[in-house]
Amino acid sequence: MNYPVEEVFRTEGVPQFTFIKPPNFNEILVDLRNPGKPVIIEGQSGTGKTTTIKKIIELNLGSSSFDYLSARKSNDMSKIIDISKGKMIGNFVIDDFHRLNPDIQEDIANLIKIAAEEYDNSKYPKIVIIGINKVGSELIHLVHDIAKRCGIHRIKPADQKSILLLIENGELKLNIAIDEKNLIFEETKGDYWLTQMICQTICLMNDVTDSLSNHQSLNYTIHDLRKKVTERLENNYNETVKEFCRGRRFRSTNDPYFKLLKCISEQPASIVDLTELANTNPDVSGSINNIKESRLKILLDSKPICERYFYYNPETKLFAIEDPALFYYIKYLNWDELRKSCGFRETTDKFEFDYAISFAGENRELAKILAHQIESLDCIVFFDEFFEANYLGKAWHSKFKDIFRDKSRYIICLLDNHHLEKIWPTFERECFLPRISDEAVIPIYLDDSIFPGIPRDTVGINFDASIKTNLHNRVTDEILFKLIDKLDKT
Repeated sequence: MNYPVEEVFRTEGVPQFTFIKPPNFNEILVDLRNPGKPVIIEGQSGTGKTTTIKKIIELNLGSSSFDYLSARKSNDMSKIIDISKGKMIGNFVIDDFHRLNPDIQEDIANLIKIAAEEYDNSKYPKIVIIGINKVGSELIHLVHDIAKRCGIHRIKPADQKSILLLIENGELKLNIAIDEKNLIFEETKGDYWLTQMICQTICLMNDVTDSLSNHQSLNYTIHDLRKKVTERLENNYNETVKEFCRGRRFRSTNDPYFKLLKCISEQPASIVDLTELANTNPDVSGSINNIKESRLKILLDSKPICERYFYYNPETKLFAIEDPALFYYIKYLNWDELRKSCGFRETTDKFEFDYAISFAGENRELAKILAHQIESLDCIVFFDEFFEANYLGKAWHSKFKDIFRDKSRYIICLLDNHHLEKIWPTFERECFLPRISDEAVIPIYLDDSIFPGIPRDTVGINFDASIKTNLHNRVTDEILFKLIDKLDKT
């Protein structure tokens, strides 16, 4: 019988000929068919979470026994919300659970708890949740005593024996023998989807598109294989990667997202804790720390093409590339070429911040408004409240000295009599005064105070902070637009 290669080594949907049971297949089956027991399936992308659940249902429970829903599909959301409110009874699989609004997650977690306690499927739905790593632990965080009431399973990558069996099943259908199958396991590290993709690509490199009438051995080199797979994925992911790297508002010097993604491409897994990543990669820690609190989430919310493929939880600092094909693509693309195509300018400066704000405590409200507005336009601003967690246990004295003297492209100073008289603002001025000659200091004049070292004819912005009416809009119109215009012209 003739089989198309795409049906044998399948990269979309559930494989018919090359499906391999994970080691805990039977444990999941038992929990899945238990009518009163909620089930949580977690694991990184490509480990076969969705495929395993669909296969168990198909082989053992009947394809119509569960209603399959995904948080990625807008058409499914109304039904998921109804489930979370207790309005629906039945058997449901909720995929991509981690993408749901936290309030919906908590409602479903509470429903799961009650359903497990009552153990009555005539009153409560049977719910199977599928999500990325740690979705189970995050649910337990929401509802502390849920763990003992659920079947929580993590699907791990396949072992070498299972991967070889997957390949051999495909070889039989296509009447081929793939050389050096052990190298494929080393390349995929047990990732089911990637194994399918690589085997399919090896077939295409050897002109095999259907089952062969005469048995044939297929050869390849890892270098050529990686290049070919990356080329196949180029049209799918190049735009997504560029949009992510360029940030919400592109500037040729604004490359922290580029640095973050490149660093993630060098990691063994596609799911990372950004705090840990920053701590273990000091060369990019500044870039990661500058975007992990809020800017990264703002980027994903503002660009649907990025939100589709990247997941970030700003509370747990967990970042995930949910598509294994995309993760493979970024591992082997040419990052130098990508940097050029994104339009980033090569520069020798070592600035960690676009702006640092120097202010007296009496003007904290104004400084905070300005800092949030600058950050909303995807600029890196040092405002002390934003970075308190990063500098715990460290001396502000030494950090402020570095920030205001060397690490900020521009210094915004809110100048008034409080700034003139107070100790900390005076210390900050001593740090940034030498940069006045470089035109890096932008005064915001709040009154007529005279400052030694800052010539009164230094061009700045006059702003009346005593007028509280419509303050946010006045900051935007009178200060923010001028600051951003200057940065764009740098």
